[in-house]
Amino acid sequence: MPGLTRVSDTAETSHRGAARGIARHGLAVVAVLVLVALTIAAVFAPWVAPYDPQGGSILDSLIAPTLQSGAGPPHLMGTDSLGRDVLSGVIYGSRVSLLVGLAAVVGAGLIGTAVGLIAGYFGGWIDEVVMRLVDIQMAFPFIILAITIMFILGRGLINVIVVLIVTGWPLYARVVRAETLRLRDSEFVIAARVLGCGRLRTVFRHILPNAFTPLLVVATFAVPQMIIFEAGMSFLGVGMPAQVVSWGTLVADGRAYLDQAWWITTFPGLAIMLTVLSVNLLGDWMRDRLDPRLRNL
Repeated sequence: MPGLTRVSDTAETSHRGAARGIARHGLAVVAVLVLVALTIAAVFAPWVAPYDPQGGSILDSLIAPTLQSGAGPPHLMGTDSLGRDVLSGVIYGSRVSLLVGLAAVVGAGLIGTAVGLIAGYFGGWIDEVVMRLVDIQMAFPFIILAITIMFILGRGLINVIVVLIVTGWPLYARVVRAETLRLRDSEFVIAARVLGCGRLRTVFRHILPNAFTPLLVVATFAVPQMIIFEAGMSFLGVGMPAQVVSWGTLVADGRAYLDQAWWITTFPGLAIMLTVLSVNLLGDWMRDRLDPRLRNL
């Protein structure tokens, strides 16, 4: 009967949705555990890492990953051409990558949010000027713009964060502007104006909290992008200086030894992939949870 068929289809759809929800939730839990482990390793790197990432002996160069220990702890991920422990480098490199990713997202998010709120709420010529500046900046290829700025500022952690903030704020500005345009004529915003709320109070008390959900999702997906951008710039030699251990510099150091010491490049690359994948899985889960249109899919 048609009615029975519809009930069956609805039940089957519900079961499939529940299965997908459980799968996504499980992946999100795994992602959180991975990110927590990386954070703990980064914070307590001097106590977790078995060796000094910059120390080493040329006599221990290009040792393959091994569980056997000699005079000290075993080199679980091998050593590089200078005898430095790769595992220690990966642990210390997580400090740079996580710091750059979070700091760049926070800085770009604050600037982009402020610009988007101003452009969306006031509109008119302010909106036109701001959005044309956003369009001009987004028209430039990121890597060319980043390399140009880094050549001007020089290599270094702070400079990398500044470059990523300068190149990343337009995305947040566009998202927040779109949400502000949608919300500024809403009934609760109009009611706030009628009750005498000033512009700043209306924007920060009524518009910004309702625009925070898409902003949070965008920021979550931007963290792995920033990590990849930092690793890419360091790999090209315009990011972190040689004395700073980062995943990008580790990959760059091992590219000349791929045919005889694959582990130098492979393990830092796996660390980048695992971190990016974990943050993306967490971002997918947050998007599904925070967007009511996706909860029942």
